[in-house]
Parts: sequence; structure tokens; C-alpha cells
Amino acid sequence: MGVRKRKAVPRRGRLAKEGAVARRLRAQAVYRGLRHLYPDAHCELDYADPFELAVATILSAQCTDKRVNMVTPVLFGRFPDATALAAASTRDVEDIIKSTGFFRTKARHILGFSRAVVADHGGEVPRRMAELVKLPGIGRKSANVIIGNAFRRNEGIAVDTHVARVANRLGLTRETDPVKIEADLSRLFARRTWTMLSHLLIWHGRRTCHARKPRCGECAIAPLCPSAGTFG
Repeated sequence: MGVRKRKAVPRRGRLAKEGAVARRLRAQAVYRGLRHLYPDAHCELDYADPFELAVATILSAQCTDKRVNMVTPVLFGRFPDATALAAASTRDVEDIIKSTGFFRTKARHILGFSRAVVADHGGEVPRRMAELVKLPGIGRKSANVIIGNAFRRNEGIAVDTHVARVANRLGLTRETDPVKIEADLSRLFARRTWTMLSHLLIWHGRRTCHARKPRCGECAIAPLCPSAGTFG
């Protein structure tokens, strides 16, 4: 009979004994470790301005950044700004973005977003969270991506599936709701690091801390991770 491998799950007993100060210090060490591992971490969606990033972010739902980056040059080549895309037909947009999946919903969101930006914001993507989340297809995560990358302001932490998974495995949160995960992380990390933190966790999730088979044996920050056998 073969030996069953243990799943990578946080050792809650040790985490329960970890005080707030110790967890914050560990979080800082995690950040330094990830920064060393991924010095070039950045948003992997290609974009030239806030509008392109917003549309790319809508397209990235349930789709790889690589696929989105294959589609957006065609989309923006034909509809280069909010005014042009707002006037596009649903069928034309659907045909271009079809390979990203859920294309009918995404086309509706993209067109609704573009028309709202033109009608309510003079064709310019708003810079404030409160205004962004009112736009079709833009939730808090997408707004954080736009604000942090296009506008270079650390107002929040974009929590996608990679961030949620890696943050839980690292014992930085026990929450599953993205808003609560963001709140936990924002208490552990300095505001100036918030946008980069999201990139680092995403890169680590894509390259090492995979959903099904995390490569704990090859992970440089395993000694800081309660889901790895070397923690504590």
C-alpha cells in the first residue's frame, strides 16, 4: 500500500498560539521573501491606459491573462477608447472576445462599462473606489487592480483566487470572503506594499503554490508557511 501524501493545510494549533505581533513580523518576512523570489512581479495584463486595464480586467474573469492579452489588441485596434467601444454592437464585441469564455456576459459588461464611462465620466475612467464599483462589470477586486496599477495608488488589495488560496495557506487569514481576506491582509502589511503584495501572491500561486499540487519542497518561503512541513 502506498503512502498517502498529506494535503497542504495550515497547522491551526501553531497558528492559534501565534500572537498578533509575531504574525505581523512573519508577514513582513513573507513579503521580503516573495519580493526576493519575484523581483519583477507586476500586473500581467497588457494595457496602455486605465480604460484598457479596466476592460482587460473584466475579460480576465475565469480566463488566463495570456488569453486576454491575445484578445485585447484586436479589441482595442478596432475600438481604441471608451467612446468607440460604447458605440460598438454587441455582436461585434462578442465575436472578438469569444475565446475568453462567458463572452455574452463579458460583452454586456464591457459595453455597459464603456457607455457609463462616456455618459457619466466624460470618457475618462474614474479614480475613486466609490465611483468605480458603480460601473458595470467592476467589483472591488477589479477596482483595486485599476487604482493600484493604472493610477498607482494603494487604496486596497486585489483578492483573486490565487491571493485567497496563498494567503490562507500562509496562515495570514482564515477567511474565505474576499472582502474579509483583504481586511486581514491590510492589517498585516504596510499600505505602500498593498498593490505589490497582490502581484507577489498571484505570482507565487501561479508559479509555486498551485491549487492542486503546491510545490512546498521547492518553496523558498516554506519555513514561514504553516501549510508546509518545515514551519515552526
